[in-house]
Amino acid sequence: MADPGIDLWATDEVHFQQYGSSCLMWVPSEEKDPVLLHHPTRKSIGYFGAVRLRDGKLVFLREEEKFNAVTFHEFLKKLQQTGTESGRRVVVIIDNARYHHAKLHADWRNQHAPQFVLNFLPPYSSDLNPIERLWKLTRRLRLHNRYFPTLNAVIHSVESQFNEWVEGSEIIRKLYVIN
Repeated sequence: MADPGIDLWATDEVHFQQYGSSCLMWVPSEEKDPVLLHHPTRKSIGYFGAVRLRDGKLVFLREEEKFNAVTFHEFLKKLQQTGTESGRRVVVIIDNARYHHAKLHADWRNQHAPQFVLNFLPPYSSDLNPIERLWKLTRRLRLHNRYFPTLNAVIHSVESQFNEWVEGSEIIRKLYVIN
């Protein structure tokens, strides 16, 4: 990140479930423990996401079907367009999912290789990807201890948070210790 001619992006996929999640919370002893409702379903919504480590700018794309080479290629094109606006070389930190290496978009990646490069993490080390912290923060801020009667309510909650982060934010800067 010390090279001013390079923008480092961390990218990954995530699912947010309608089922909700509960976490520990403090309740005064004189109050009755709260009851957390949850919808009896395992419906979820998926997102591709990338965060620029220089300033915390977020790029995301909702994926309602499944993650595969075609949908990943669409996200790569969006990321490449956004990432190269700064005129810097874009280096993307990414895990080793099969569709990240797909032949379907290999020619496109080679065509953009001088200015847009995928840098793969070692196998089985996806926890090293910095964007995992952003997914955890999103869950804590928007999903923990909440009831979502519909999947659209989850989408609204998650995307309203993402839209706050599209141009970067102080929260993300602190999350990644960006000066």
